[in-house]
Amino acid sequence: MRLASLCLLLALLPLPVGQHPGDPLAARTRGSSKAPVIVYEMADFQCPACREFALTTLPVLDKAYVQSGKVRWVFVNFPLTEIHKNAVAAAQVAMCAARQNKFWPVHDALYLHQPQWAPLDDPMPALLALADSAGVRRDSLTACVTTHATVAAIREDAQGSMRAGANATPSFYIEGGLASGAIPAPEFSRILDSIYTAKTAGH
Repeated sequence: MRLASLCLLLALLPLPVGQHPGDPLAARTRGSSKAPVIVYEMADFQCPACREFALTTLPVLDKAYVQSGKVRWVFVNFPLTEIHKNAVAAAQVAMCAARQNKFWPVHDALYLHQPQWAPLDDPMPALLALADSAGVRRDSLTACVTTHATVAAIREDAQGSMRAGANATPSFYIEGGLASGAIPAPEFSRILDSIYTAKTAGH
């Protein structure tokens, strides 16, 4: 996939999120708060392309850029409800798990087992079981899900994604630019290397 085909765009409106004390995004963020580059991943838990990215590309980028302190990675919910009927339910489970600092284990479990829960008419029992396997306390999780405690935050994420110019998943808002698609690790690395070099020049 050539870089020109990644739909790298200038986005005029940043996502309405930031990194500060008490930031509600902290539980779904990876990397140092001092990282010079921030990536906002706008994704749908039922999206097959998002699954491909999460299982194949993200682990490579996490090791090379997040763990090394170069990049801070933020997950933003962008459920495409018109085509993915269970996306919001999965996002609710992940966001409720985030309240127990278990977002990332549940994120990984949801994508790994997406083929099993995605086609279900009632996915919640399967989703809760996945959260159990990730070490989430069931009583607190169930209370959070049944009261729809995180639905407003999911909706706000989706609205922010659209304001940033995203219209597909996964999309990535990176320091003023928007890239779309399940970008392979070599291509994404070139993007991050270029931005990191520009951000740290002269430091």
